[in-house]
Amino acid sequence: MKKYIIILSIIAGALCSCSLQEDPSAIVSPYKFFNTTVQIRAAVNGCYDPLNNFHDLRYYIAIEGTTDLASTNGSAQKDARLDINPASPGAGNAVWQWCWKGVRYCLSTIAGIQRSTLDESDKLPYEVETRILLSYYYYVLTSFFGDVPFYEDYVEDDDDMLRIAQLGRMSAVETRRTLIEELKTYVPTLPQIRTCDQPMNNCGAAMGWMMIAKMAAWNKDWDDVIYACEHLEAIYGDLSQYPYEDVCFRNKNTKESIFEINHEYMDGGIDYTPPSSLAINSVVLPYPKTTGTCIFDGVTIPELGDVVTCYTPLRPTSYMKTTVSPGGKGDIRREYNMSTGWDGVKFNGGRTWMGQKFWCFHTYRNYDNNNYKILRYADAVLLLAEAWCEKGEYSKSIDYLNKVRTRAEIAPYSFYGEVKLRGEIRDERGRELFGEWGRKYDLVRWGIWYDQVSAYNLYSNVQANIRPCHQYYPIPDVQCARSGRILTNPEYDKYNLSGE
Repeated sequence: MKKYIIILSIIAGALCSCSLQEDPSAIVSPYKFFNTTVQIRAAVNGCYDPLNNFHDLRYYIAIEGTTDLASTNGSAQKDARLDINPASPGAGNAVWQWCWKGVRYCLSTIAGIQRSTLDESDKLPYEVETRILLSYYYYVLTSFFGDVPFYEDYVEDDDDMLRIAQLGRMSAVETRRTLIEELKTYVPTLPQIRTCDQPMNNCGAAMGWMMIAKMAAWNKDWDDVIYACEHLEAIYGDLSQYPYEDVCFRNKNTKESIFEINHEYMDGGIDYTPPSSLAINSVVLPYPKTTGTCIFDGVTIPELGDVVTCYTPLRPTSYMKTTVSPGGKGDIRREYNMSTGWDGVKFNGGRTWMGQKFWCFHTYRNYDNNNYKILRYADAVLLLAEAWCEKGEYSKSIDYLNKVRTRAEIAPYSFYGEVKLRGEIRDERGRELFGEWGRKYDLVRWGIWYDQVSAYNLYSNVQANIRPCHQYYPIPDVQCARSGRILTNPEYDKYNLSGE
């Protein structure tokens, strides 16, 4: 037990700094630890900690609530209104700070593992797991901010810190390409098993292949998408064996899952108590709630309890309800994604809210005991459909598209041309992965975020504030200042959104 306390105390000391410039003594020392697999396991566990500090309602609204499929009309959240700029970057502060902490923790841990005197066979799996986590932090940084600094060396002294502090924006495409090539070397060394079969559901081969696929999709490297997703197909098998109802966030670490943010203690794993005011449960429930009761928009939902807190909620857009996922199509996903009532009783005025897929049952105030599902196998199947479509192999593309449609109990898709197939795959991602922490990233990598949000997100403040630069968040101005203005936000400057 003392070993865990020691390493977690060292890690906790690192939480006081939020920029790329920091005292390296606050990070896990590669010289004073890593003598046993127990110590290495504790250090790797610490690399997961930053995840819980930015996967919250602000980040959720930023990548799900400012899209074509969902909005938070009337919300006071800056991110919901696109009222963001370098001086007031909303969710950008937390995402920047905690992702860079994750990068530093991972790099420090990798350095320690490499210097360990343990046998290579004993320590390599831990190094690969840490590299997969490192790729996830960079995946979020490049997806959220676009071009960001990139480095992979351990910050050991003042010269290292000075050099890293002088890094400006670097090509996100090249960053992803470097990480992909590294993962292609390391991931095959791991047991080729599902995440649910990993001890403590840690990042293993499945997560590694998925990171390759997701980054390759951004880069439009379709051969790498296929290469990685076919490895996932070999691991996970037929999609039909995984019940769709398992996608509900309250169903934890299910067999289809590839990566979840865990919100409960697991012995030897991650101990997390969510900051209650930032849990997403408060923005996905039917609204308003009658105080002191379990009545939500006129409907009694005992499963949600009578003391849960509700904020201005995320809601499906009309485009989601009537075009992407219309009623009457027999699609079993619709009742999980969107709710028009409960137990046979309809909400007031025929309103539609976020569905039970996102609800946390038996909640106390703002608490959210759900896991947040970030990546799962259906995503990989749809990436295969997309990749084969982009390569002109339309029959293969439709085969994978129909695997997802068949599980959803809707009719198979028939080919009507490349353009319609591409659009159907994009809509299918909307139906299948609605609210699962990635819609904005899809729209941005397709190059259609601005047009789609302008057309279909009807929140008046979004319509008033939206600019093309908002497809990526600005690097917080305080970080630009600390870099000596080497880091800049030129796209925001074009629209006079410096915030100064």
